[in-house]
Amino acid sequence: MMKLQYDVNQHFANFYLFFSAFSSSCRILKCNSEFWSTTSNSHHHTGAEDSVEFCTALRTYAHCTRRTARFCRGDLAYHSAVHGIDDLMSQHNCSKDGPTSQPRVRTPPPWDSQERSDSPEICHYEKNFHRHSAAPNYTHCGLFGDPHLRTFTDTFQTCKIQGAWPLVDNNYLNVQVTNTPVHPGSTATATSKITIIFKNFQECVDQKVYQAEMDELPAAFVDGSKNGGDKSGANSLKIIEKVAGQHIEIQAKYIGTTIVVRQVGRYLTFAVRMPEEVVNAVEDKENQGLYLCLQGCPQNQQIDFRTFHSQTPETGSRRHGTGSSVSSFTPQMAGAKCKEKLPVEDLYFQSCVFDLLTTGDVNFTLAAYYAFEDVKLLHSNKDKLHLYERTSDLPSGSAAPKSGLGMAMFLVAFVYLFQCCTVLL
Repeated sequence: MMKLQYDVNQHFANFYLFFSAFSSSCRILKCNSEFWSTTSNSHHHTGAEDSVEFCTALRTYAHCTRRTARFCRGDLAYHSAVHGIDDLMSQHNCSKDGPTSQPRVRTPPPWDSQERSDSPEICHYEKNFHRHSAAPNYTHCGLFGDPHLRTFTDTFQTCKIQGAWPLVDNNYLNVQVTNTPVHPGSTATATSKITIIFKNFQECVDQKVYQAEMDELPAAFVDGSKNGGDKSGANSLKIIEKVAGQHIEIQAKYIGTTIVVRQVGRYLTFAVRMPEEVVNAVEDKENQGLYLCLQGCPQNQQIDFRTFHSQTPETGSRRHGTGSSVSSFTPQMAGAKCKEKLPVEDLYFQSCVFDLLTTGDVNFTLAAYYAFEDVKLLHSNKDKLHLYERTSDLPSGSAAPKSGLGMAMFLVAFVYLFQCCTVLL
């Protein structure tokens, strides 16, 4: 039975992630969530007042679907919603012409703000874990910028990974990110969408889906709820809004996991703290698919700065992709700007410099800064917060750059050479 439940959850998760990859601009899930929030306190709609209110909500729902229609061609959730609206309007004798309303914030149940006293012990990972062994070992993974990945094993990579890619894929949850070009025709990408699926788990949580996109960082799951559903341990999964529209935290206590999602500028960042036991909880390890937080980016998607260490550019400014000017930062300017937020010249500082040179967007400075702030919050080993270039990884006779300026110079060299290769291709 447990195996069957896992298979059903896995197939649904894969189905959802597959279709969400093709609907990054389709906002139907937002429409669904707003309608659910508006009508969640109405149960029967039998009274005249309730019917008027329900019809108003349906017209608002229909208006929302029309606004996003041109982005939703072929989206199954969209077409299902449209047909569902027509059926409900017919059943309740609603006119298509009439007033609409702003979505009403769903009133949370009284236990939403605190842990249920009768929550099963199995829904609190640390309490349950301590009964059987020593304290769990926690790991961290983060993705930010253009994009830079820190894996659960503290490997640091810069990757191309345009399109949809899986970050986490285990028995308990799936995380998928979608990266899009920073500018039309640009080879620089950043994260524009994050989808997180928490799978149904015993008496703790129902299956829940969280989705964030550019300019849309909701403080609720796609169904409008903020916790794990109707089970007795539902509050072992909850969403906390730290800064409206900019910073949310998802606490999944039943698996000892904390997830941080931010919007910095136009793009999203992701960070997670997760026990090793959960990280490695995979049904079939031998046939496990790609899982960036665990395995890193594929070799052909990685960008190795050191390959271009010996190149020296003629100028600090650069052009990208189509040839339009994107960044006017010189290495000196980029280094100085990054130094304002990142005084230690580690890989977060170097990533900041690289991003300013490839995108020209100063918001990427904040992305690197907040990524490191999340490391300080989530990483269990305070001696491993900073990561540096390791000289042992370099060819014989080479050494890692000792200063931010030196690193910035060879990053510029990389940018120019990469741009030339792009043009030739």
